[in-house]
Parts: sequence; structure tokens; C-alpha cells
Amino acid sequence: MTCWLLLEFKSARSLLTDIETLSEAKFIADPHKISSAKYNFIVTIGSIIDIYNHLISKNGFRVPEDYADTFKVMAENRLLPMKFTESLIKMARFRNRLLHLYWEVNACKNLGSGLNNFLIYCHSGIIPEVHFS
Repeated sequence: MTCWLLLEFKSARSLLTDIETLSEAKFIADPHKISSAKYNFIVTIGSIIDIYNHLISKNGFRVPEDYADTFKVMAENRLLPMKFTESLIKMARFRNRLLHLYWEVNACKNLGSGLNNFLIYCHSGIIPEVHFS
């Protein structure tokens, strides 16, 4: 299952990187690009949360209280740098907002900011390698 999640993550991240190359005007003018960005953001952050929850369970760490807390647990156990943890928590909350309050997400302001932060995270290389036993 974790291998599939990594493949989904990489595929969705690649599509987000393509969207990142668009100008703000082209992005906002194309509702299909906006929908694609929202969906692929949900897939990528959801995949990371699922992978991290797998690592948390496998290593016997404390159970996260919610998706955002998943990143705190990883940081507490020194598997994520603390400087990224707050950004990751915001991304998890942004994912929840996309899923449950999608009509309140401003395509330019909120989504653009969330995508930029997320792509910086993805390019930082701090997604841990998962080894299967």
C-alpha cells in the first residue's frame, strides 16, 4: 500500500509542478486548472499523511489526534525538521478546507499560496524514504 501511495504522490506532485509554471492570470482563467490543482493538492498531502501514519504505526509512536498532528508526531520523533512542521500543519488544514469548505477557497490567494508552500516542501527532499520489511 505504501508503494502505491508514493506513486500517487509523485504523479500528483508532477501535475502540480506543471501547474506552477502557469502565470497567475492563466491559472485563474482556467477552472479546469484550478480543479486539477485542488484535487492534486488533496492527493499529495493525503498521501504524505497516510505514509507518515504508516511510519508512526510501524515505529510505535503516539497516535496522532488528527491529520495535522501527524506532522507533530513525526517532528517529535525527529523524522521531520521542526522548521517545516508548522508549514506542514497548515497544509494539512488547507487540505481539510479544500475537502470540506471548497467554496471558500479563493483560487488565487489561498490555493496559490498553499501550492507554493507545498511545492517548496516537496522540492526540499524531506519526504522520507519508505523501506518495506
